[in-house]
Amino acid sequence: MNKKWQIYETNESKVEELKKSYNLNDLIATILVNRNITKKEDVEKFLNPTRNDFYNPFLMTDMEKAVDRILIAIKNKEKVTIYGDYDVDGITSITVLKSFLKDVGLEVDTYIPNRIDEGYGLNKKAIEKIKENGCQLMITVDCGISGIEEVEYANSLGIETIVTDHHEVGDVLPNALAVVDNKRKDSTYPFRELAGVGVAFKLIQAIGIKLELKEEEYLKYLDIVAVGTISDIVPLVDENRVITKLGLKLIRQTKNIGLKSIINSSGYSKIDSNTISFGVAPRINACGRMGKAEEALKLLLSKNLNEAQELTRKLNDHNRERQDIEKRIFEDAIKQIEEKSLANNRTIVVAGQNWHHGVIGIVSSKITDMYFKPSILLCLEDGIGKGSGRSVPGFDLHEALTKCLDTIDKFGGHAMAVGITIKEDKIPEFKEEFEKIAIDSHIEEIMPIINIDAKVNLSNINREMVESLKQLEPFGEGNKMPIFVFKNLRIDSIRALSEGKHLKMTLKDNNTIISSIGFNIGKMAEDYKIGDRIDVVGVLEINSFNGVDNLQINIKDIMKSV
Repeated sequence: MNKKWQIYETNESKVEELKKSYNLNDLIATILVNRNITKKEDVEKFLNPTRNDFYNPFLMTDMEKAVDRILIAIKNKEKVTIYGDYDVDGITSITVLKSFLKDVGLEVDTYIPNRIDEGYGLNKKAIEKIKENGCQLMITVDCGISGIEEVEYANSLGIETIVTDHHEVGDVLPNALAVVDNKRKDSTYPFRELAGVGVAFKLIQAIGIKLELKEEEYLKYLDIVAVGTISDIVPLVDENRVITKLGLKLIRQTKNIGLKSIINSSGYSKIDSNTISFGVAPRINACGRMGKAEEALKLLLSKNLNEAQELTRKLNDHNRERQDIEKRIFEDAIKQIEEKSLANNRTIVVAGQNWHHGVIGIVSSKITDMYFKPSILLCLEDGIGKGSGRSVPGFDLHEALTKCLDTIDKFGGHAMAVGITIKEDKIPEFKEEFEKIAIDSHIEEIMPIINIDAKVNLSNINREMVESLKQLEPFGEGNKMPIFVFKNLRIDSIRALSEGKHLKMTLKDNNTIISSIGFNIGKMAEDYKIGDRIDVVGVLEINSFNGVDNLQINIKDIMKSV
């Protein structure tokens, strides 16, 4: 697949200014300038955020109302329920709020809807169960902003509701006692991209300030807040960067027995954003996907080492089961794509009997990444298809589905990801309609873009330079790992690994040689040979293997040198 390489046009005078002002090397200064981090306060906050960089939580709309109501509940020992989501963001949100409220003297109940039986968000049956347990106040975390009817139903049952959420707000707000969401149209809070757990953290920060507690009483939960923030793929900039940078320091010495147990079982020796994204998050998410979210919550709340180890074993089992199911669905989907030549279409829509609801979103993401086309996967049960879709940058999937209302029962989501329900007999008609929309939008003209931070000469690469990139961590959405271009390198060796899946090369420039690895691009070994001159874009990293550290390029794309 052709990709467009786009290198930043760097302002060299600003680079020189940053180098002198902050004693930075050329590479770090260049990356900061490319990412528009040049003002003194922005540079300092990015490189060395402190607890003083948190915004005042009372700048959030309705925060004062929410805190005052919770303080009444604490004083009167009311029956309170925290209602959350079943993903990492939701589970960490519940963990943080429940633990903090316990610290200040209020034991609360929790409720997580079952992903398979209930789906996302508030539902009336759940609210009825909560009422039966005597609940007087319900606090939502990472959900609730779209629960207009459900909040009204809670009101009718005599349950007061505080909504804390971070999702997009509709035209109407829930009729709750307080609605804390920075995406409210009347919000004046300086940052709108907090994860659900970030909003929950601001709530406990506000309660802590009102109770005149020491900062440590709420800052001690930043390890869990960082896990939820990194896992929810929100932009790791501004206040999210403060949360994750400080939170990762806490994670390295975490007192949370459950979190420590998950990390130990993940096999990661170094604790960074990758450890959370690929070691911790999938294990917690697997519980929600398999309808066992309570086990992940219980683990993060556990105070008993033996219990934590047993729950970690269960999480690992759920994750392996999720991986097996995902693999089967992926193989089934690929078989359909190949047999029906769907890769030639502008869009990919495939369906399967009794595919697992909790996993198809991941598979859809993989299909979209693989073919660079919008994809929708549907689980067929009793004549109904329920599914998930993922898109490519530049094609608004949500908007496209608004033009298919004659074939779809219901759908929701945003530009890049949707959930959908459709009658099975309507699927062929929907496929045609969806494909036509993509054709009319000239989707084939959209090309994946690789944004390149700088051109680097192989002879200038050393361990000190690569180590310096750690100043830019944590990496994630909104702060990607820096990508560099290396020009006119000679292939010294080349081979495919793992049955042709990955690409391994050594590359040479004059007397300098460096190893390189390209994951999931093993087919490129057929296009190049020893002695070829190539340009490479990739990430610089230190590969540790058998106790030996070597510099290497993690390749993202290759083309022949001109």
